[in-house]
Amino acid sequence: MAKFTVYFKDKIIQSHLFDSGVVRIGRDETNDIVIESLGIAPAHAVIIIKENSYVIKQLNNEFPLFINNESNKESLLHNNDIISIAKHTIVFNSSETVNPFDIKNPDSSENKDLKSLNSKLEEKNTLKGNLQVMTGPHIGRILNLKKPITRLGQNGSDVVIVTKRKNGFYISTLENNSNITVNQQSLVDRSILLNNNDVITINDLSMQFFLEK
Repeated sequence: MAKFTVYFKDKIIQSHLFDSGVVRIGRDETNDIVIESLGIAPAHAVIIIKENSYVIKQLNNEFPLFINNESNKESLLHNNDIISIAKHTIVFNSSETVNPFDIKNPDSSENKDLKSLNSKLEEKNTLKGNLQVMTGPHIGRILNLKKPITRLGQNGSDVVIVTKRKNGFYISTLENNSNITVNQQSLVDRSILLNNNDVITINDLSMQFFLEK
């Protein structure tokens, strides 16, 4: 199962699930993923899904395709890869390879693709964000948000991502669920900028966001 979440200006505008076949992306209404923008070609890109392989190809040389900020006419997609076309971004997620964020050992990761993505997107950014656990057996523990993208939650349950950008840390959900809240307000399809002392709740787990001075 492949999931493609389309963002515009840090806001989710649509998401799609595909099992197999050919997924077409472009401005024309005949595409599987339609993005209405003059910066996007009528037929911009195509993704070929076969078994556990996901290959994306650029269809028009006048309309570039970027994978993890690198120009690429054809690429094998990996979990959490970021596809950029014009001013839109598409986050690719393969449900078969999702690695849940390990709150017991936040510095360890078995997801090599996510490590590679974080390395490619790392920016010179002086912002230092943290989450402090407020409930449960790990109460008081501090999680450092060092990477450009940090996943929280478990696949098939409640999954959110915290994205580090030049102007701050943004939180959004990969799976629409009313049990995910920020300051007791449902996150759902929103992408919001985190402020000092914001409280994130995923089911019964609460964490407070704060910036280091």
